[in-house]
Amino acid sequence: MQIDWIHFTPWSALLGGALIGLASGLLALLAGKIAGISGILGGLLNAQSDMQWRAAFLLGLVLTPLFWMAFNTPADIQITASTPTLIIAGLLVGLGTRYGNGCTSGHGICGLSRFSIRSLAAVASFMAAGFITVLLTHHLF
Repeated sequence: MQIDWIHFTPWSALLGGALIGLASGLLALLAGKIAGISGILGGLLNAQSDMQWRAAFLLGLVLTPLFWMAFNTPADIQITASTPTLIIAGLLVGLGTRYGNGCTSGHGICGLSRFSIRSLAAVASFMAAGFITVLLTHHLF
């Protein structure tokens, strides 16, 4: 892997991280909710009583990149995995969020900021699984 130092602009990533922190912090402080995407989507699909904020949150996740692309050139992304591989990977991620009682955003951003031991174990588990997967798929096979 090589970093394109000429086009390296950490400011957009820093701004994005700050906005994620601000949004998850405000959601916790003002509504007492955790900004875990799988929980938000699951609550919306289960037709819970608090559907308005869930729909607004998810709509923001969809519209914000579109807004960003209106003012910036999108990155050139090349997906080299096959469609079946992507489908299997997506299903495994979904299965993992169910078994882990939350997704990477819920555990990694919100859980760790609340010093949750369960979230620390979850983050360590999915990071280890990611490292092992990269080792197996890119270096051994």
